[in-house]
Amino acid sequence: MTSWLVALLLSPAIQFPGGEATALMVLRWIHFVAGITWVGLLYFFNLVGLPFVQELDAKLRAIVVPKLMRRALWWFRWSAVVTVLAGIAYWMHIVASDVRNAVSAGEPASAGMMFGTFFGLWTLAFVIEMGALMSPAEVLRKGPVLGVIVGIALVAAAYIFLSLNQHGWESNRALAIGIGGGLGWFMLLNVWGVVWRMQKKLIRWTEANASQGTAMPPEAPKVARIALLCTRLNFWVSFPMLFFMGAASHYILFAGR
Repeated sequence: MTSWLVALLLSPAIQFPGGEATALMVLRWIHFVAGITWVGLLYFFNLVGLPFVQELDAKLRAIVVPKLMRRALWWFRWSAVVTVLAGIAYWMHIVASDVRNAVSAGEPASAGMMFGTFFGLWTLAFVIEMGALMSPAEVLRKGPVLGVIVGIALVAAAYIFLSLNQHGWESNRALAIGIGGGLGWFMLLNVWGVVWRMQKKLIRWTEANASQGTAMPPEAPKVARIALLCTRLNFWVSFPMLFFMGAASHYILFAGR
């Protein structure tokens, strides 16, 4: 009986790969955990937090907003950084592997174009969005108008990225993550370049209003509107971002290796 129990306990055959495989798995695990934290908070803000705060009266809002947003935004912005940096590191390994495989097969290949277009195109899409958000033309900050502008910019970035990076040696994983990760890069720029900058002002003004009775500045509604628009944009962009990240290994969209 004892020997049977020992055999049962020892029967699962588990083998932990060493070296590079383990390092890459740890990197992916960090990416997943940080991504769940980031996107989870993004969905909380859009589906629960912002509607709740808008229902509070001015006195309660002055108490709740600084305490809630300061803590939530710390996790929000730093989990975004960890998610994107870990994801880019993993993606760069995939691209480098594609290049090595192509070169070993006698094909010309270089990662320079893919890396350059990734950062250039998705950053340019963010610049276009910033131009619309900070423009003196109020019409550009209307939700549907801004959504169309950003949608065109992101679709164009993805189209150009694919046009410049399909030479036959690039894998579906490299191209799909190049788009999904690019959308993540765009979202990260929104978090640090817009949402956090606007929210810092709102938190500071709300605290001053609660503790000193200082009136909210005239530009407060505009600042709050910009933060809300960017948060909503990130919410909607997260859906195609997650689709392309999942498609990297489970849905072959792009011809290649």
